[in-house]
Amino acid sequence: RARMSASQIQFIDPEPRMSDAAIHNGVVYTSGVVCEEEGKDITEQTKEALVYLDNLLAKCKSDKHHIMSMQVWLHDINDKAAMDAVYDAWVSKTCPPTRACVESKLQSPYKVEFRAIAAQI
Repeated sequence: RARMSASQIQFIDPEPRMSDAAIHNGVVYTSGVVCEEEGKDITEQTKEALVYLDNLLAKCKSDKHHIMSMQVWLHDINDKAAMDAVYDAWVSKTCPPTRACVESKLQSPYKVEFRAIAAQI
């Protein structure tokens, strides 16, 4: 059985604990993406996290039209409608990804976190 080496995986912005993304065989796996600024409501956190995700995908030679799967974690599931309003305006209209959205205890001050799996362009 063949073993995969780390040299076959491209790590984007690696730090001691984690990388922002990893790419293997033309597939981009992002880390969790959040809004880094404190004091923002769910709408602003969603907007800023999705801008960050757009930029990260561009760095990985992909974009929102090539996302195959999206995971969404909400600190409070009661924020889902507000998050969905921003997400629905942002997501690709021609090829929306599969998606899961769950409530999860996120580290304060985060209200929403996104993780995408996308194909490179």
